[in-house]
Amino acid sequence: MAHAELRQHPQNQPVTSSTQDLPIADTQRKFAQAYRMIATNQLDKHLWLKYRGLGIGASDAAAACGLNPFKSQLELWMEKTGRIEPSQPSDNEDSPLLWGTVLEPIVAEHYAKRTGSKVRRVNAILQHADYPWMLANLDREVQGGEVPLLECKTTGAYGAKHWSEGVPEYVQLQVQHQLAVTGFEAADVAVLIAGQELQIHRIERDEDLISNLIALEQAFWHRVTEDIPPPADASASSERALRQLYPQNTSQTLNLTENKSANTQFEELLYVREQLAILSDKEALLKHQLQQTLGDAEQAQFESGRISWKCSKPSTAFDSKAFKEDHPDLYAEYQIPKMGSRRFLVKPD
Repeated sequence: MAHAELRQHPQNQPVTSSTQDLPIADTQRKFAQAYRMIATNQLDKHLWLKYRGLGIGASDAAAACGLNPFKSQLELWMEKTGRIEPSQPSDNEDSPLLWGTVLEPIVAEHYAKRTGSKVRRVNAILQHADYPWMLANLDREVQGGEVPLLECKTTGAYGAKHWSEGVPEYVQLQVQHQLAVTGFEAADVAVLIAGQELQIHRIERDEDLISNLIALEQAFWHRVTEDIPPPADASASSERALRQLYPQNTSQTLNLTENKSANTQFEELLYVREQLAILSDKEALLKHQLQQTLGDAEQAQFESGRISWKCSKPSTAFDSKAFKEDHPDLYAEYQIPKMGSRRFLVKPD
């Protein structure tokens, strides 16, 4: 569903779900219109994750609506129902989550310098006054500026494409969620692109979008409280979630011959695979024809783009077969069990 479609989404009837396990915040301690559920400055990581699991946070908003390109509804549902651990920054220096955390204060500092405002941490998980499952962690509160909230983002050169036309949809939904929880009218998003370009974008409150966002999030939260998995989509996130949700198979064979929906999906799968095979052969033919035209040249330029065909850098590889023959005892000592994974095979009649 596109952003425009989210604006036009019909209002769902309120979903009644149990919130008795949610810790209701102290109504005397508020941040804007939101309740302070819990202070986070002295909260350990384990407890912080437990509190985040009690509702839908701002960074969950797009995934809850099925609009996050990196996380599906199914994967988020598995996190919220405790089936898998939420993604968190690690010590791996290749992790975007790590660098997002490391660079957040730098982004906030330079935002303050550019705008002449002051920023400070909120250090609390906030809770919507009317929807207790609707939570928010704010990056910074802005003091003396044109807007009261700041969301800090970082992206590498590869991820910069998501910002080529402004704030990506999933970030816009994150900020609208924050505005819904706090009641504020606007927020700034400061993004550091490829470590060298700081952009600042203004997000204005959109009441129609927020109304539909709440309805979609409420429908998702109902699935969490009732333990009803959302439908899988085509994303890699859904594939990961399905492998974790159903890691092992039984010997059972389902008879779906009378299931019209499943039979339609199977027939469509057969057709799509047939078309993919045809297109794969066509792709190989065109590739080989162009390689033949290229010969020993490295690149070729066309009206609409270019191709290259060049050698990769030499590398070394470990010869495990030779090592096993020369050192069988040592090879056996370092063997570790590896769990089998399920293979999806299609066998037409």
